[in-house]
Amino acid sequence: MSITNIVAIALLSGTPQLPPVVEPVIAMETAGAPTPAPEQGTQATVPPSTDGAEVPSQPSDTQTPVGPVTPAAAEKGIIIVTANQGPPKGDPIAVVNEVSFGAVQSVDKAIIAPVAYGYRDGLPAPIRAGMHNFLNNLDEPIVFVNFLLQFKIGKAVETVGRFAINSTIGVAGLFDVAKKPAFKLPRRSNGLADTLGYYGVGPGPYLFLPLIGSTTVRDVFGRVVDLSLLPAAVGKPFSNPIVSAAKGALSSIDDRVENDAILTRVQQSGNPYAAMREYYLMKRQAEIDVLKGKRSDANIDLNQLEFLDSLPAPAKKPSKEPPAPKPQ
Repeated sequence: MSITNIVAIALLSGTPQLPPVVEPVIAMETAGAPTPAPEQGTQATVPPSTDGAEVPSQPSDTQTPVGPVTPAAAEKGIIIVTANQGPPKGDPIAVVNEVSFGAVQSVDKAIIAPVAYGYRDGLPAPIRAGMHNFLNNLDEPIVFVNFLLQFKIGKAVETVGRFAINSTIGVAGLFDVAKKPAFKLPRRSNGLADTLGYYGVGPGPYLFLPLIGSTTVRDVFGRVVDLSLLPAAVGKPFSNPIVSAAKGALSSIDDRVENDAILTRVQQSGNPYAAMREYYLMKRQAEIDVLKGKRSDANIDLNQLEFLDSLPAPAKKPSKEPPAPKPQ
């Protein structure tokens, strides 16, 4: 073969090209608009470097995907974009609250619940009922003051009557005589947080605090003022820190026994923290709606709560039947 033929063949053949590389399309975190991947059958261009040498393209496994990408999405060229939705509405520090909730639940399981169950099962029902009535009677001055602040004079007078009857005939409040048909003075809860809500003050961010549990900024402020009312108005023995601590401990145990059913239901839900938050906020709104005359009671239908009904699926019991023989 002559030299002329060799040169002609070289000119016709040109520079050899690499076969096109088809890479799967994955979702990536980019600063601007996503760059479309090269279509099959086209040649990927390699940008030149500053010194004139060619820079090899980076392999696809060095790119950082955002979220899982299914093979179907990669095959169809679908770019998946994920976004952080942020904390739930009304719960801006949900991350902190959930940590506190988990710690409190551990303490409840190890200490508080056994003590509450021992209190419930170890004391006769009449004694427990008497203690419950006694603690409620100590809160009647708080209820009275807040009915006055709400200009509900009739209910304020009824509260004074309840306190007087139960403190005397009811033996320091151990017996709730005032609710009997002879007097017809039922127990009504009230506090400064209820008064603030009655006048339109919102609850503020949801909080889950140790020793308090579920609450809001409004409810924390109102409860602190309520607890300081009795020691300031009556003085001793309620101004004694030991007496105040003992009353608080007894109230916590009594509340734990009274709310055992709802707490058990919350702990069994698929999302206990969200279930507790939903129940508490709905319950508090119902109590304020009662003060405003929008509803007759503050009872909550648990079956209507979203998170409380998200129970985990029951585990399937292993079948006792022998496995079917495989076909030959």
